[in-house]
Amino acid sequence: MIRKIVVALAIVLVVIGTLAGIKFMQITALMAAGKSYAPPPESVTSAVAKEETWQNSLSAIGSITAVQGVTITPEIAGKIVEVTFESGAVVSKGDLLVRLDTSLEEAQLRAIEAQVQLAKLNTEREKNLRTQNMVSQSDLDTAEATLKQNQGDADAIRATIEKKTIRAPFSGRLGIRVVNLGQYLDAGKAIVNVQSLSPIYVNFALPQQELGRLTNGLRVRVTTDTYPNHQFEGTLTAITPELDQSTRSVNLQATFENAEQLLRPGMFAKVAVVLPEEQKVLTIPATAVLSAPYGDSVYVIESKPGKGGVPELSVRQQFIRTGLAQGDFLAVETGLKAGDKVVSSGIFKLRNGMAVIENNELAPKTSEAPKPADS
Repeated sequence: MIRKIVVALAIVLVVIGTLAGIKFMQITALMAAGKSYAPPPESVTSAVAKEETWQNSLSAIGSITAVQGVTITPEIAGKIVEVTFESGAVVSKGDLLVRLDTSLEEAQLRAIEAQVQLAKLNTEREKNLRTQNMVSQSDLDTAEATLKQNQGDADAIRATIEKKTIRAPFSGRLGIRVVNLGQYLDAGKAIVNVQSLSPIYVNFALPQQELGRLTNGLRVRVTTDTYPNHQFEGTLTAITPELDQSTRSVNLQATFENAEQLLRPGMFAKVAVVLPEEQKVLTIPATAVLSAPYGDSVYVIESKPGKGGVPELSVRQQFIRTGLAQGDFLAVETGLKAGDKVVSSGIFKLRNGMAVIENNELAPKTSEAPKPADS
């Protein structure tokens, strides 16, 4: 009996040992295969860092304001009897906007005009009689003074009627109407806002150390979040003679034609004052830069001899410091040299030392002054 148990245990041990040996060989083979496995190379596009000449510029944040912009209000209270405009309409200087009730003033004007006419007749009569020495000079002076007083009263009534006839003070675009027909309007109550949109101003400020580089007539470029792919060109037209004592900055104003009226008062704007001097910069596409909290980096493409003499490409992550931006390009201040080849798209799927294949057939087009078709 004991002999049978020993034989059974021996058989079990042999089977277990055999299975363990097989499993060990399988694991060893898998580990060897894993060590020798190389992932297929990633397909990327590339660009070469190039030296170019860029014009220097000064960057700032600005605000867009109208050359002329007011909220139209009446000087005299009255009831609205006519509204001749629609919200958002374009008006010319002198266009009628609102007419207040002037029926009482018109009646008074007719009465005073009759008095003016009578005073004229009396004055002419007194002049004729004075030439015949039939009236005194005092009587003639009294008649002439009465005529002038009546004419002044008539002019005052006409001025009141004119003030109740509210017109556009300048050409521009109207805002939203805030009054209605038949409404009694107090003096100073808002009727509508009107803004002149062409040309238009951009106000901004620069530090005092840049004052010596600024002169009227410099080119100014502006971009806004509203039109991110559109760049507006204007001219620096005003430099304040005094500096802000709290910030030690100089306030500036640029004028833009704004023919399409895309820029609107109150917009936030990114401003670049283009200086006449130029500088040498090393440029790469902005798409080649990987931004992270610990710094900007690019993947430099390196070549080494491969099997059969065919070069193998791999990437090395290189930290850089960027400077000016112009269109689709960035200037690199440190970290690269002219002729270095960097990955221009597909950087998010890469890691240091990974093998890559260049394929520039679908490379995105880059330009220093991009003009997208749908912008």
